Amino acid sequence: MEGGLRPGPRICEGDCAVLKRDDVFKAVPVLRRRKIIFEKQWFYLDNAIGHTYGTTFEVTSGGNLQPKQEVEETTTETKEAGTDNRNIVDDGKSQKLTHDDIKALKDKGIKGQEIVQQLIENSTTFRDKTEFAQDKYIKKKKKKYEAVITIVKPSTRILSTMYYAREPGKINHLRYDTLAQMLTLGNIRAGSKMIVMETCAGLVLGAVMERMGGYGSIIQMYPGGGPVRAATSCFGFPKLFFDNLHEFPLSKVDSLLSGTFSTETLPSEPEDNALVEEESNGLTDEKQASLQETEEESTTEAAMEINQTEEQETMDINAEDIEFKENKEKENKENVREKQRKQWERRKKLIETAALLREKNADGLIVASKFHPTPLLLSLLEFVAPSRPFVVYCQYKEPLLECYTKLRERGGVINLKLSETWLRNYQVLPDRSHPKLTMSGGGGYLLSGITVILDKGKSDSSNLEALKMEEPSSKRCRVQDLDC
Repeated sequence: MEGGLRPGPRICEGDCAVLKRDDVFKAVPVLRRRKIIFEKQWFYLDNAIGHTYGTTFEVTSGGNLQPKQEVEETTTETKEAGTDNRNIVDDGKSQKLTHDDIKALKDKGIKGQEIVQQLIENSTTFRDKTEFAQDKYIKKKKKKYEAVITIVKPSTRILSTMYYAREPGKINHLRYDTLAQMLTLGNIRAGSKMIVMETCAGLVLGAVMERMGGYGSIIQMYPGGGPVRAATSCFGFPKLFFDNLHEFPLSKVDSLLSGTFSTETLPSEPEDNALVEEESNGLTDEKQASLQETEEESTTEAAMEINQTEEQETMDINAEDIEFKENKEKENKENVREKQRKQWERRKKLIETAALLREKNADGLIVASKFHPTPLLLSLLEFVAPSRPFVVYCQYKEPLLECYTKLRERGGVINLKLSETWLRNYQVLPDRSHPKLTMSGGGGYLLSGITVILDKGKSDSSNLEALKMEEPSSKRCRVQDLDC
C-alpha cells in the first residue's frame, strides 16, 4: 500500500474561494466566464474548476489560468555577489532595458520569469550587490512582473486577515489574534448553545459556526431590520450549518425579559388567505363580467355599420387585452402569497427563538459590536446558564472599564479579566531574522468572565452587614467602655 497525502477538496463551480498573492487576499465566487480583477490583473476562473485548493496558477494571455510548474532555479550567475553596497549609486541608469522594451516583451507573450531574468542580465549593478540585496531585488521584480495567484479555501484565519487588511472598519478593527482569543475564552465547541451579538459583518458568527461544525445551536442577536452576514457567506458553509442558526432582534429583548413579549396568534396559513382572495376575486369577476356584457351590447349596435374584417380585428384585440389582464392578476396573487408565506415563516421562527431564549440555559455569550457593551451585556447575561463563559470585545478600553465596574457592583460573575493582545510579526530568514518594521498598533480589548447564580436576597443582606461594619471603630470602643 503506497503511503501519501490525501488530495484536498477540489474547486467547484458556485464555491466561494479566496485569491492569494503574497499577503493580499480577496474573496470571490467561483463562476464561469466571470471577469475578476485582482492586484491589477484580470482573468477568468474557468480553468481553475476541478483543481485542488492551494494550487498556484499563472495568468496567461486572454485571462486564462494555468497551473504553475515548479522549476528548479539553477542560475549560477546570480551567485556572484559583492561585499557591500556602499559604492552603488542609484542614478536610474543601471538598467539597460527601457519601459518600451519591457512592454514589447509582455506583448510577445513572454512569461514573467524570463522577463525577470532579462532584467537581471541587463542590470549593471546587480553583481556588485550583496547576496541579501540580490534576493530582495529578485523578489521585488517577481512581484511586479510575475502574474501568479494561489486559490485557497476560506477559513476563519484567512478571512479575518483579509478583512483586517482591506476593510478593518467593517469588523470594528477586530484583529485575527483577538478573534482567536475570543473563541478560546468563550469555550466554543460542537454541541453547545451559543448567543452571539456582533456588528462585524458576520465574521464572528462565521468563526463560531466553523468551530461548532454544524452541531449545536446559535442565536444571533441583531440590531435594526435584519442581520448582516456578508462575511458569513464567504465561508461557503453547507445548508446544514444554517438549520440550527436562529436570529432575534435586540429591540425585543426587554419585552422578553419583562414577560410582555407579544406571542400573537399566527396569521392564518397562506392557503386560507388564498381561498379568501379567490372568493373576493370571484365577486369582482362577476362585476367585470356584467360590465363586459353591457359593453358588448353597446358595441354590437355600432358593429352593424362596420365591415366583417374590422369586427375580427377588434375581437382579437379585446381577447389579447383580457389575457394580459388575467396574467397580471395571477402574478399579483402569487406575489401576495409569497409575501404572506415569508411573513408567516419569519414570525414562526421568531417565536421559536424566543422559546429558546426563555429557557435561559445558553452555554456562552459573545459580544463584539460598535454599541456600548454595558447595557447589552447586562441584558443578555440573563439568558446564560450559571458557570458559563462570556466574552466582550471593544475597540476601546474605557467602555469595558465601565462594564467591569457595573458587573462588580451587580455580582453574579467571577474571574473577570480585562486583557489586550499584543502582536508582533517576525521575519525569519537565514542570518537576518528580526521583527518587521511595521506592526499593528492595537487589536482591541477583551472582557471575559464566568457567570454564577445571582442570589438577590443574600446580596441585600450582605449589603446591610457591610453598612453596619462601616461604623467608625472609635464609636464602637466608646460604647464598650460605657457598658463596663
